[in-house]
Order: sequence, then C-alpha cells, then structure tokens
Amino acid sequence: MIKNIFSGIRAYFGTLKLISQLKLWKYFIIPIVISVLTAMIIGFTAYGFSDNIGRVLAKIWVWDWGKETFITITSFIGAIFLLVIGLILYKHIILALSAPFMSPVSEKIEIHINGSLRSNHRKTTFQEQLWRGIRINIRNLGKELLITLPILLLKFIPLVNIFSTILLFLVQAYYAGFGNMDYTLERHFNYKESVNFVSKNKGVSIGNGIVFMLCLLIPVVGIIIVLPLSVTAASVKTVELLNQKDERSVL
Repeated sequence: MIKNIFSGIRAYFGTLKLISQLKLWKYFIIPIVISVLTAMIIGFTAYGFSDNIGRVLAKIWVWDWGKETFITITSFIGAIFLLVIGLILYKHIILALSAPFMSPVSEKIEIHINGSLRSNHRKTTFQEQLWRGIRINIRNLGKELLITLPILLLKFIPLVNIFSTILLFLVQAYYAGFGNMDYTLERHFNYKESVNFVSKNKGVSIGNGIVFMLCLLIPVVGIIIVLPLSVTAASVKTVELLNQKDERSVL
C-alpha cells in the first residue's frame, strides 16, 4: 500500500512538461473555470453559515458564564465542518462536470505512452462521459459522506482528533484519486469494473489524491492547477497499470 501511494505521488513528476509537450492546456480552460466558480460559491456559502452553525451548537451551553467563549469555539467547529463538507462537494462537482473535457486529455496521454489506443477501447459521446462522471461521483460522494461524518465526530475527542484529521485527509485523497483515474478507466471498463479496479489499486488512488488535496491548500493558484496536474498524473499512472494488467493476462 505505502509503495503504491508513493507511486501515485511520483506520477506527478514531469506533468507540466508533458502537458506542454502534448499541448493539453486548451482542454483545461473550461474545467478551470468550473473549478474557480465552484470554489467561490462553496467558499462564500461556508463563510456565511459558519456563525449560524456556531450559534445553534452554542445552545447546548445553558450557562451565562463562558457563553461567548463557547460560541467562538462552536463557530470555529462549524467552520471546520462546513469546510470539510465543502471540500467534498467541490471535489466531486468538478470531477463530475469536467469528465467530458478530461477524456480527450487521457486519450492523448495514452496514445503518447502506447503509440495508440487499445483496439477494444469503448467509444463514448460527450453526454455519456458526462453521465458516467456524474454517476461515479454521486456514488463516491455518498460513500465518502458516510465515512466522513463519523470521523468528524471524533474531532470532539482530545488527542484522537489528531488521528481523525489524518484519516479524514486520506479518505478525501482516495476519492479524489478515484475520480481522476476514472477518466482513463471509462474507455476500458464499465462502471462496476472500474470500481473494482480502483479498489485493487487504492494506494495509487490515495497517492494521486494526496497531491490533489495539497494543491487545494495553495491560495487561488491551487484551484487553477489542481485538475491539470492531477488528471495528467492519474492518466499516466492508470495507463501504466492497465499495461501491467495486460502483461499479466498474457503470461
């Protein structure tokens, strides 16, 4: 698992050079716009509602002394909660809506690596790619929320909340990497086969998603570069995994 995580991270090396070499930047214009607009909407919404959540939680404190301090604490907790949920929503929205634009990127990378697309690759339309992206990300969103909500509750427990933060980050990373890998997998596998493939390569998905999530920590620039870098890295690594799978099947 650890080896595969580092493998997913190493795939980012040389991505900028590859993007320029294959002239892929034009394919990222609309996804970047989607990314920026989605981040702005979610960011402003989280900022506006954090105080409201804090005051709702503050009703638990029935005493007058320390009321303001407790409101400050609960407002901070509310902001973290909204930030986490916002990141999850942001991630799946841009991954889903960017699917038709990222498929050509993945195709060009596969041709660059293998010389051509596999003869048995699935040919899909813009609408089919969009629906596939929405379906995969709705599925992943539901599963991620089911895992995330209990982890968020652990943040109320001292010391344990340190480990819960790490676990939360890895869960977010896994599903980010999943979405990035599926841009390549959708040409070769159906929905269920893709889920099984990523499940068998969790480490690679987490590795790709770790850099994805770290990019989002970079103010402004992060939401611009996150898709070009992560999709390119995921495409390179996924094609490599598919080639290895083909070699094993021949043997």
